[in-house]
Amino acid sequence: MNSTVDPSRVLIFDTTLRDGEQSPGIALNTQEKLEIAQQLARLGVDVIEAGFPITSPGDFEAVQAIARKVLEPAPPVIAALARTHVADIDAAWNAVRDAERPRIHTFISTSDIHIRYQLQTTREDVKGQARAAVAHAKQYLDDVEFSPMDATRADVEFTAEVCRIAIEEGATTINIPDTVGYTMPEEFTAYLKRLYALVPELSEVVLSVHCHDDLGLAVANSFAGLLAGARQVECAVNGIGERAGNASLEEIVMLLHTRAADVGLRTQVVTREIARTSRLVSRLTGYPVQPNKAVVGRNAFAHESGIHQDGVLKERTTYEIMDATTVGLEANSIVLGKHSGRHALQQALAELGFELSGQALNTAFRRFKEIADKKKQVTAMDLEALVTDELRGEITGYQLQWFDVEASSRRPPHATVGVVGPDGVEVTGSFTGDGPVDAIFRAINAATGSDARLREFRVDAVTGGQDALGETSVVLELGGVTGAGQGVSTDILEAAGRAYVRALSTAWRRRGIMAEAEAATAGAAVAVQTP
Repeated sequence: MNSTVDPSRVLIFDTTLRDGEQSPGIALNTQEKLEIAQQLARLGVDVIEAGFPITSPGDFEAVQAIARKVLEPAPPVIAALARTHVADIDAAWNAVRDAERPRIHTFISTSDIHIRYQLQTTREDVKGQARAAVAHAKQYLDDVEFSPMDATRADVEFTAEVCRIAIEEGATTINIPDTVGYTMPEEFTAYLKRLYALVPELSEVVLSVHCHDDLGLAVANSFAGLLAGARQVECAVNGIGERAGNASLEEIVMLLHTRAADVGLRTQVVTREIARTSRLVSRLTGYPVQPNKAVVGRNAFAHESGIHQDGVLKERTTYEIMDATTVGLEANSIVLGKHSGRHALQQALAELGFELSGQALNTAFRRFKEIADKKKQVTAMDLEALVTDELRGEITGYQLQWFDVEASSRRPPHATVGVVGPDGVEVTGSFTGDGPVDAIFRAINAATGSDARLREFRVDAVTGGQDALGETSVVLELGGVTGAGQGVSTDILEAAGRAYVRALSTAWRRRGIMAEAEAATAGAAVAVQTP
């Protein structure tokens, strides 16, 4: 029912870096987006929607970098999102033009509620914009995707007209978004079947689905779409995205993998990379994975009930429908200590997918030695957290150099910190707080002259044991802009300080990006909206 060669093949369109990054508090810079994109390529996704280039110079730069550099192990399609505006499509093309397999993804709403209140236009104008946008994109490249935004709340006959126009102009993928997560599986199935009946040309292109999770049905609706004939699913790692998020990539992939014999559909995703990808996205975005999250939550393969434990010990399949090793959660064999050398570290990192050399390796080795002096053994998960932390640290605006904390039950804790700013100059600050962590945060504010307010603070253990690495996550607000940051250390106070200065840096950077975007789009009447 589509143009894929193998009718059982499902294309995975990953929108972690576009829709996922639009989640409140997430602001990935170019290096972080590139790191996630490279891991998505190792995961084996078919399409990486790298961003929305028109929205800011930073997003354009990130999409361009991904288009130029994400080539291994096999180059995925690199897509850029664009409204039906000429400037959007030109920006998308200039961002992805260097990719080996570029795509422009353009969209416009077909629901009357959007047409009347948001676009403030008419159905005829929507049809004209869709035609012009796809035709303009086709001047640049062959691979064009079109989405009728809010399709599941739109009149199916009108949506069919718009989709037919897009196909006539050369769209190769038609994506049907459940933009606000409103539909239900049986409704979505009926909608898509009706769409196929109204637009027979859909059988000549790839039909895609993009479902949001506002009612907790994103995966169920995406699966219903596949059963109705769709062969591309738009999803995000850990299900992140606007509001309640998107369909979860790992859940869709493992559903098709686990029930392959019954469903008869498959993906090319390397499932053993799922857990690592989930951890990387969680660390860099600051969005934790809930413990009971399907497939990648820390409890997904854990058993506390005595009955369950007894069954699993006798035969794993009594209470596990998936083998943890298939998603990359096997017990690792990489164990290093304080006597390990640089070459051993480099080899261990290479096995984890980190190719470090030169100064980057020296920095990682220094941090490894610091941790190895405090821990008896450094595991693969420790290494992964450390290296991710160091890569993140190289591109932050502020760096925590040192801190002193005086804590007592008889007087308020007092902290003094040394922070190096973007200009390389060290500044100090001192303050008291309700506790040691609060005192450090207030001292960092004093040192940097910031009035940031803490919104969220979380502490997690990377591994088990008394000498476990602690990973802290901070979300703060600065002048109406949120910033998230993470830090890793065996000392929770140090990890908290690292996370806070990184969150502060993110907020400062976002304020700059927003100021640039406001200046660049002054006078624009149409707000940026997405499927």
